[in-house]
Amino acid sequence: MLFGLRPIMEALSAGRTLEKIFLLRGTKNSLTQEINEMARQQGIPVSSVPVEKLDNLTRKNHQGAVAFVSPIDYMPLDSILSGLYEEGKVPFLLILDRVTDVRNFGAIARNAECMGVHAIVVPSQGAAQINGDAVKTSAGALNLIPVCREANLKNTLTYLRESGVQIIACTEKADAGLETGSVDMTGPVAVLMGSEEDGISPEYLRLSDHRLRIPMTGQIGSLNVSVASGIMLFEVLRQRLLSIKN
Repeated sequence: MLFGLRPIMEALSAGRTLEKIFLLRGTKNSLTQEINEMARQQGIPVSSVPVEKLDNLTRKNHQGAVAFVSPIDYMPLDSILSGLYEEGKVPFLLILDRVTDVRNFGAIARNAECMGVHAIVVPSQGAAQINGDAVKTSAGALNLIPVCREANLKNTLTYLRESGVQIIACTEKADAGLETGSVDMTGPVAVLMGSEEDGISPEYLRLSDHRLRIPMTGQIGSLNVSVASGIMLFEVLRQRLLSIKN
């Protein structure tokens, strides 16, 4: 954790990866303006909060500014995607829309690494904070799998589609079931998962190439998002392994 306007600005200038910045609501001066601008350029979320929030975060003299240093370095999605194509690999990505629970995120990252996902894509706003708990829950997977933080998921989905990656959304509202095998996932693919509370945003669903639901026969009609992601990612891996054997 960093606290104080000057240390945060120096961290930004040095290129340190910050997870999130909290600034005292209503404070406007040259330092806060510079922090806001530098954070925007680096894709770091900034929240304006009341002093009580800052006081709860630290007992130190925070001077109206607190920031969390990320335990990982975020990677640019375009570099990862171009690198995969150059190496002759078939891109396998996971996109998370509004998955905010830290432990769920860690478990999802563990699933992704085990299933061979090349990168996880998250929005810069409305995503789980990647902290020590997330890394621990991931069993270290977050130290192995790249995470890309994107400012606009809508633009990201469009970019992926234009780059030859098909978007497969996991949603209970889909007509087609995962068990039907109706979607070929052996090519470049990005699996899109939404939050347990709200699912996938409608605007992102409209940009998906396919929508699939996970079949369930029990009385409970939904799965934990980390469990659901594991099922979806396994189906991609299953199809790919089967295509290699054939």
